[in-house]
Amino acid sequence: MNVALFGKTLTDAGLPVIQELVDLLDHQQGRTFIYQPFYQFLLDRITFKRDPSLFVNQAEIENKVDVLFSIGGDGTILDAIGLVGDSGIPVTGINLGRLGFLSGISKEQIIPAIQDIQNGQYQIEKRTLLSLDAPEKLFGSINFALNDITVHKTNVMSMLTIKIWINGEFLNAYWADGLIVATPTGSTAYSLSCNGPVITPDSENFLITPIASHNLTVRPIIIRDDSEIRIRIEGKNSEYMVSLDSRIEQVDHTVELIIRKAAYKINLLRLKNKDFFQTIREKLNWGLDNRN
Repeated sequence: MNVALFGKTLTDAGLPVIQELVDLLDHQQGRTFIYQPFYQFLLDRITFKRDPSLFVNQAEIENKVDVLFSIGGDGTILDAIGLVGDSGIPVTGINLGRLGFLSGISKEQIIPAIQDIQNGQYQIEKRTLLSLDAPEKLFGSINFALNDITVHKTNVMSMLTIKIWINGEFLNAYWADGLIVATPTGSTAYSLSCNGPVITPDSENFLITPIASHNLTVRPIIIRDDSEIRIRIEGKNSEYMVSLDSRIEQVDHTVELIIRKAAYKINLLRLKNKDFFQTIREKLNWGLDNRN
């Protein structure tokens, strides 16, 4: 089994986890690929018994890797998704962060998780992506998001007027701090903190959630994921912010955004002893009786 490792900088507390993982992979058949900037960070901090292959982009691991391990938190997985692109490489996460909705392997589960993956004890979940189309070709070739695409004001003292059309039909003019367009995967991220509903990953929907809407009767709305969403911004500010997951750009107010479902999906690897409902029970403490 050929494995790719992706990560960013880590605290010292995370280094023993990486050492354990590298030691385990060093004793397995197959090649280990490591994201080059991550390798440079680890080089003087852990011991490699054999030299890994290094990579910096999708082309260098496409058709060469069986699974990519993202090491960190959910934000690290979102960066890994941008690197994997449309290669079809399954991605799974080792959680060294906090909540970890997407990073399903805890640092205590590394050895059994590797064994389960080697033995085929896993499932592949295909997750829908959002694709952004804008005249200025914002975000270059990585114009997609696994969680959400968000627009947000740049000036804390004034709101945006966000006009939205769905398949050419006018939906609403939101007077708010911003707006989130989320996938089912992203329904447990930023949208959830703005009172959006949780949507199961296999739901073929998108979620539109206002951020701090001035009109209290405005609520999140769920639409089909084959819809085209067109966004136009008005207001006092000449610029606004657009984010695709963890990437962000400042945009002129004249730029119109068009959001669609991406032409491909991302493969997330899930161990067979984990499922979505178990994850939200654990992460959100559903069913937990906190009464004294």
